[in-house]
Amino acid sequence: MTDALKVIPSDDDVSTGVSDTTAIADGLGDVLADTYHLIFKTHAYHWNVEGPLFFSIHKLTEEQYEEMFAAADDLAERIRALGHLAPSRLNNIVARSKIKDGEAKVSAAQMLADLSSDHERIAHRLHALAEMSAERKDIVTEDLATARSAFHEQAAWMLRAIAKS
Repeated sequence: MTDALKVIPSDDDVSTGVSDTTAIADGLGDVLADTYHLIFKTHAYHWNVEGPLFFSIHKLTEEQYEEMFAAADDLAERIRALGHLAPSRLNNIVARSKIKDGEAKVSAAQMLADLSSDHERIAHRLHALAEMSAERKDIVTEDLATARSAFHEQAAWMLRAIAKS
């Protein structure tokens, strides 16, 4: 095996003016855990939704889980840019997430309400992350948290709007 394949990932010291990168990386890791958990839950509801609004819900949930999957990479890469390792174990993702698994057999309305609540939960966590990032002079994470919160707030609104039909 060449030396190039023997490199083991490690934390790095990063000097960009951000203070307490560990707390920020932990906050990002929590949001990443919630995001991955919600990707799976959204995908499961996407597969199993039925009823007259099937197509609308099926398409909306597909757009949402695809967007969250792309965002997961941004969250993990920000953790790395701060000099920390991104979560790499599924049991760690599950343990850190505040998202709860959905029930196997629920109505489309229950699915929408459940997902809407989860998006609001993540948005709340992102608001706290944005505030913490600002306090620690990390404008990049603050911007990322703000953008992610905007997505989750809009996702919650769209899910609630469909549920009213």
